[in-house]
Amino acid sequence: MDYYKMKDLPKEERPREKLKNYGAEYLTNKELISIILKTGLKNKNVNEVSLELLKKYELNYLKEISINDLTKIDGVGETKAIELIASIELGKRVFLSKEHKEAILDNPKKIWEDARYFLSGKKQEHFYCYYFNNKQELLKRKLLFLGTINRSTTHIREVFKEAYKLSAATIVCIHNHPSNDLTPSTEDLVFTNNLVKTGKTQGIPIIDHIIVGDSNFYSFYEHNIIEDKNKL
Repeated sequence: MDYYKMKDLPKEERPREKLKNYGAEYLTNKELISIILKTGLKNKNVNEVSLELLKKYELNYLKEISINDLTKIDGVGETKAIELIASIELGKRVFLSKEHKEAILDNPKKIWEDARYFLSGKKQEHFYCYYFNNKQELLKRKLLFLGTINRSTTHIREVFKEAYKLSAATIVCIHNHPSNDLTPSTEDLVFTNNLVKTGKTQGIPIIDHIIVGDSNFYSFYEHNIIEDKNKL
């Protein structure tokens, strides 16, 4: 491939001009990364650097990429790596802070599709609770703890402590299995049973517990492990 600089491209083909004229959604992943990186090397333009990055790391992996990973790409120094990671993190936060009242997650698949955005590819178990009002509108997503689920009453207290703050009507618990084996462990089953019992006592039912994988999910509700009149 002959080397060329971005300024050698017709103006309307440059990523920044395309974004300005047509909107960000019309740009390829390579073009979006090129805008963030800004420049390439003496003999490698920024488009080529971006393409190399995408060939080395799948797009999904960029959610968890490190400065060390990025600086392995020829043309990506520490400053560019930091700027790219900051942009990715901001995108995640924008997604997670969207208007909760617009999010009506009324079945396990919808919840999985929402949760896998930030849980897929994680190398450690993350336990979240989704808190809903009585219309099944999402009030808040809350990361409560990391690591394998156990029977700690401290964790159970934290689940309901947040529910009281939000005046939540129902709760859905979610955690990922980094192995992508979605079979509930004994610890999962015991912990969920304790949560469900506490929810009935407190009047804030746990209506599902969903184990998230990259391409599928396991719903305790759909497998009749959780049965409650407050159905999804």
